[in-house]
Amino acid sequence: MSLLERLEKQRAVQQAEPAEPGRARPGVRPAPAAAAQTDEYAEIRDVIHKEVIDLINQDPEHSQENAEDRAEFIRGAIESVMNIRGVDVPRVSRTRVINEIFNDIVGLGPLEPLLNDPDITEIMVNGADSVYVEIRGKIELTNVKFRDNAHVMNVINRIVATIGRRIDESSPMVDARLNDGSRVNAIIPPVSLVGPVITIRKFAKNPLTVSDLIRFSSVSPQMMAFLEACVKARLNIIVSGGTGSGKTTLLSVLSAYIPEDERIVTIEDAAELQLRQRHVITLESRPANVEGVGAVTIRDLVRNALRMRPDRIVVGEVRSGETLDMLQAMNTGHDGSLTTAHSNSPRDLMSRLETMVLMSGMEMPVKAIREQIASALDLVVHQARMRDGSRKIVSITEVVGIEGDTITLQDIFVYKPSAAKGDGMRGAFMATGVRPGFAEKMAENGIMVKDEWFQN
Repeated sequence: MSLLERLEKQRAVQQAEPAEPGRARPGVRPAPAAAAQTDEYAEIRDVIHKEVIDLINQDPEHSQENAEDRAEFIRGAIESVMNIRGVDVPRVSRTRVINEIFNDIVGLGPLEPLLNDPDITEIMVNGADSVYVEIRGKIELTNVKFRDNAHVMNVINRIVATIGRRIDESSPMVDARLNDGSRVNAIIPPVSLVGPVITIRKFAKNPLTVSDLIRFSSVSPQMMAFLEACVKARLNIIVSGGTGSGKTTLLSVLSAYIPEDERIVTIEDAAELQLRQRHVITLESRPANVEGVGAVTIRDLVRNALRMRPDRIVVGEVRSGETLDMLQAMNTGHDGSLTTAHSNSPRDLMSRLETMVLMSGMEMPVKAIREQIASALDLVVHQARMRDGSRKIVSITEVVGIEGDTITLQDIFVYKPSAAKGDGMRGAFMATGVRPGFAEKMAENGIMVKDEWFQN
């Protein structure tokens, strides 16, 4: 007899037993006043949740099933236990309670509806009672709440356990990812004073394409045609911008221009890039274990990638000593490399790259570092998040070379904002009229360079 059949038999027995006056069935309290309605449902949820977990543990065969069959079994178990323990739950509330228990067991609890909402791009949990979301570039407070901080911790532990990470007082911060690739950062007390904090950058089920960026007025068609030519011509490109400006999304779009016959190695802290080519090797860094050993850094992976015969190296983000290894790779025959970095402008990026190279521990003169940067990089694509929440490519800048001690830059395309229009931004993408110095290199690689790209 299956577990669900036993539950149905148990329910029939309990329904046949007369209830003593003033005594409720196990797990069900007498109907409370309206003000205590939420508390009663919370207690019933806890009772049903524990019983279903016990049922799952008693029947380990279901752990071998695929995710769809296992989810169907768990939902059936919840409904059967609800029929026994939750007879006093009104029918209009029953489906909601069942869904909440199901999400707690197989999903991320109260966050599941937010994860399933396609309009939400970011979820921010600031303790049990405060959950914010980003919708169309604007941050809004939701009515979603957790039962307590332990409930939030349970969700965090479920996320990190699936990828072999850990989080506790000795290691209170962690970067992880969900099954769909969404990026997760969690930080817990005692480092966080507001309780456990979760930040989820959602992974688009349908990745943005070039057409989407043009439709959203994030870039002009001629700018994208130019960037496509640059990627195919194997120029070294770095995408810069602030937090949440869309750097990773743009990097995914640019990576789509890499030809199918090339071997691509991607390196990230948490795998986010959505490459559609067939020959892609995805590498992901790893933190140290409980004993403090076994860490694999981005720098380790960049060094290892050079031994993997890559045609292209794509690094999700450089933020430390791996910058030196990335620049050296660009300077030693690995043309066409792509990466991102945080900065406020292309000029600020040059200074930040110098600082990150120094973080590698190599004692190099500043001039030597600048020469490395100038010879390695061809193009800086700067992305910004505007005050209306939209993301735009605000400049495409050529790294010309070095004059004296200064890295020379020149803008090829810029975005000129004019004024706000209702809730949106008004402005225009403009070519500066400058023909890039690497146009000859592009032509040598068989890529056509059109003069009309650089004319308004």
